[in-house]
Amino acid sequence: FDNKLSNSVFQKQFLDAAKNNDVQICSLAMTGFYSQSFAERDTWQKNIADCIATMKAMKVKTAFLPLGVSSDLKKYPELKNILAERLHTAGKMALDADIVIGVETSLDAASERSFLKEVGSPAIKSYFNFENALDAGRDVCEELKILGKEYICQIHCTDTDGVWLQNDPKIDMKKVKKALDKMRWSGWLVIQRSRDAKRVHDVEYNFSANTAYMKKIFQS
Repeated sequence: FDNKLSNSVFQKQFLDAAKNNDVQICSLAMTGFYSQSFAERDTWQKNIADCIATMKAMKVKTAFLPLGVSSDLKKYPELKNILAERLHTAGKMALDADIVIGVETSLDAASERSFLKEVGSPAIKSYFNFENALDAGRDVCEELKILGKEYICQIHCTDTDGVWLQNDPKIDMKKVKKALDKMRWSGWLVIQRSRDAKRVHDVEYNFSANTAYMKKIFQS
């Protein structure tokens, strides 16, 4: 939770580098909540406020909030009410700042849609992750349709490491594109994993390949 981007020096470095390389910053992530519990951490409102302040400084409109290991709703369904309450409050903060917070859960699409309805804030949406659906044996296209356009702010276009997206037998990206087009959804597809198991740490090798493939499918 040591946010270096709250420092104006670091902010300028990132913004200058983005401008010089013609790169847009699509979202900022509250990665501390991968391992820390959003449902139980006392400083959660301070953390949300810190993220929103950083977003304003960085001119970013979407935040990513993973409900990770300690707030996994499949493992800890008893946390559902407190998470919904906290996210509703976070949604009010987001609305006031004119930003959106995307949450990632391990729930199936129907359950996640129901949960977002319970949260009841237009500023809290799904940051949908293909990997969660694929690891659970669910059909990505069907999950997207069930969740619906209005509930998805961004998409983690990724799978568990092993092969590049173009070599992944678990997902047909052309079908995914058709499903998203039919839904009339548009937005960012954020590449995360799907790295070649033999060269997991080679960033340029893996991300260049996945990016080139996704551009071929979605920007043809």
